[in-house]
Amino acid sequence: MWMVISFVAQRPACRILLDMFQFTILKKDADCSARRGRIVISRGAIETPVFMPVGTQGTVKAVSPEELLDIGAQIILCNTFHLYLRPGDDVIARIGGIHRFMHWERPILTDSGGFQVFSLSELNRVTPDGVEFKSPIDGSIHFFTPEKVIGIQRNLGSDIIMPLDECPPPDVSREYAVKSTDLTLSWLGRAVEEFRRTEAGQEQVLFGIVQGGFYEDLRRESAGRTIAFNLPGYSIGGLSVGEEKSKTYEMLEVSCCILPEDRPRYLMGVGTPLDFLLAVERGVDMFDCVLPTRNARNGALLTREGVLKIRNAEFRDDPRPVSETCACYTCRHFSRAYLRHLYYSKEILGSRLNTIHNLYFMCDFMSRLRLAIEEGRFAYFARDVRSRWLCNEAEVSEG
Repeated sequence: MWMVISFVAQRPACRILLDMFQFTILKKDADCSARRGRIVISRGAIETPVFMPVGTQGTVKAVSPEELLDIGAQIILCNTFHLYLRPGDDVIARIGGIHRFMHWERPILTDSGGFQVFSLSELNRVTPDGVEFKSPIDGSIHFFTPEKVIGIQRNLGSDIIMPLDECPPPDVSREYAVKSTDLTLSWLGRAVEEFRRTEAGQEQVLFGIVQGGFYEDLRRESAGRTIAFNLPGYSIGGLSVGEEKSKTYEMLEVSCCILPEDRPRYLMGVGTPLDFLLAVERGVDMFDCVLPTRNARNGALLTREGVLKIRNAEFRDDPRPVSETCACYTCRHFSRAYLRHLYYSKEILGSRLNTIHNLYFMCDFMSRLRLAIEEGRFAYFARDVRSRWLCNEAEVSEG
């Protein structure tokens, strides 16, 4: 018997009602917080837990939109920071929005660009109004405010958008973490106000972002004050930024215990199959990470047995596919020997085939995970994943 808990977010009746956001919990695990759900937005349904391939520059590296559909991608993530700098959100708006621009008609989530401002820019200066930063492309100076970030994402036309937040490094003092948490919440209030002011004619939803650094009480405070805005979904940011894994999941658990059960939870920028498992056990529904595409370019291929490094000499004459249990295009048609040859020949096809395989693996992993929850055998699935991946975490993270 499936358990159905639904949340439907609609605009107030006094405004033009153009879209609906619905999240339904279809099945919950009996022994942990894992849940099988479904998000419905105007561009279609998203089965959760879900992995979102990262299309930073308006493209998932090395693969076409049609290949993404074949792989099983339901929703992809694009980067506000990068698309604002090049080609410019105004250019994308004139073309007809990000979906038309990149020929992807399924849902798109855009992040706020906050993480990139703080991690990629050579110069950034944080003020209560926003953050000034230097473009890594041409050195030009820009200023992001919460309102401007909403405006950029309005131009992009993505389906799920994020507010500007500050993502502090893991070693900041408590004093800094307090100020950062307050700043992110202040920016969220301004983002919500701007979102509501500009929502006429738009079909977008805004998620909140929980921060708080690595201080349990600040995480609790951030989560509590964020959910007070009553948004359709909530992201958990500021994790997997260099801290110990145990700290990641300690802070994640603190956050998830406060976030409402009837809204989707999105863990930003994480991670490996074991990361997915541990987060799903704590009630997370959505994930994104560049790991599968980055590892593919480095010749590190994901399989149910662990990481296969195609560059190794042992595969020079190996006629087998990457994985006998994989049904992806790469495994159906090409041998390990051929993929190793492409890697050392620096052929573009090698990166494409490796990426197809890794993205298929991630989407298939999530499909199997969802099915395990549906069928009441998630505990068995979790034991199997732990036995295969605990010893592979270092390798998959290194690529």
